[in-house]
Amino acid sequence: MPRCDVRSTRRRSTVPTGTNRTTSGTAQQLQQSKGLRVLARTGYAVSGLLHIMIGIIAVRIATGSGGGQASETGALQEIAGTTGGGFVLWFAVVAFAALGIWQVLEAVAGTNGAANDRTAYRAKAAGKAALYLALGVLTLQIVTGSSSGGQKDSLTASLLANGAGRALVAAVGVGIVVAGVYHVVKGWKKRFLKDLEGNARGQVGHAVVVLGRVGYIAKGIALGVLGALVVTAAVTADPAKASGLDAALRTIGEQPFGAFLLTATGIGFAAYGVYSFARARYARM
Repeated sequence: MPRCDVRSTRRRSTVPTGTNRTTSGTAQQLQQSKGLRVLARTGYAVSGLLHIMIGIIAVRIATGSGGGQASETGALQEIAGTTGGGFVLWFAVVAFAALGIWQVLEAVAGTNGAANDRTAYRAKAAGKAALYLALGVLTLQIVTGSSSGGQKDSLTASLLANGAGRALVAAVGVGIVVAGVYHVVKGWKKRFLKDLEGNARGQVGHAVVVLGRVGYIAKGIALGVLGALVVTAAVTADPAKASGLDAALRTIGEQPFGAFLLTATGIGFAAYGVYSFARARYARM
């Protein structure tokens, strides 16, 4: 069976110098914990489950076969409503926390990537840590019934009430657009393969590549629309326009050929979810 182009990459270690030696070395030692590695990989799988659920909800909305909130919150609420959903969500809290901690250690250790881009790598790892820890907190709020959606809306409205706050919201929107473009480029150019290692071969390896490309591009488009809505909210001082991923996906559905576009985007999110299960197996850690 011919080998696919899921490239095997090895962690390149560097020797920390100066006062960073002890901190970086400690972070590397903590990363050797087998339990942490297993739970962190599981975090990718849980993220995949959320993306699949978001994709399913988006397709339901597009086809008029059901409703729901096409976002992380909506996906978690759907899981919570299933038999055994509470157990799954508690497990998700632990998995997201482990993956967030792993990314914190990646940011501290700084032993991955080329020497000339190590600062950027650390910053990216720190951003991922914040994302996964936030997902862990959101999951905890859902499973304990203490969701703070109203507080978030109130904060957005408060920020949009003054010039400095509107500038901050606009900057966040631009950042989300940039993240969307990054996802599209990463998917189109197959740069996500740099995140993987292992021995995926033949049809399995080819499927990972296809799912990754489709998933990253679809997610990038949705993030781009979301960022544009956030910028619009800042310009118009209308907090209703900064309503999150669900609003972004529904905006896609309101365009010409919207049902088709939203269905395609939903399928793309589901593809990213399946890819995330492969990432749980082949992620470079």
